[in-house]
Amino acid sequence: MSADRLRELFTKPYGLPAPSEEQWRELYANDVHFQDPTQERDGIDAYIAAQDGLIRRCDDVYLLPTAVAVDADLAFVEWEMGLKIKGIEFVYPGASRLRLNGDGKICDHRDYFDFVGPTFAPVPLVGGFVRWLYKRFVD
Repeated sequence: MSADRLRELFTKPYGLPAPSEEQWRELYANDVHFQDPTQERDGIDAYIAAQDGLIRRCDDVYLLPTAVAVDADLAFVEWEMGLKIKGIEFVYPGASRLRLNGDGKICDHRDYFDFVGPTFAPVPLVGGFVRWLYKRFVD
């Protein structure tokens, strides 16, 4: 797995299609484990369903890699993801840790990002509470 392949996989501008099922299957192992702050899935079919579900729930999605590093069987991709839902854009900076199996396919994919802040901070009433929580526990 090269940094260029990962950069290509993690690049999706608004208005363009997401990777196809064939592209996912080419780069991900059949027994891939996937986890992010909102879900945990096992197997390529469950992973593809999770990706398709995200695309279907949103009006549009973008993904932009900002840094990619590959070292033997471990890769990291720093990225920014934007989701447009009902006229509102939510932007999530994050990173993915990818473990590669002996065939060079991704067998473990873990995403790290703050789901709560970008999702609920713009929402009236709820956003004020989220900002208060962050200030209370983070500042």
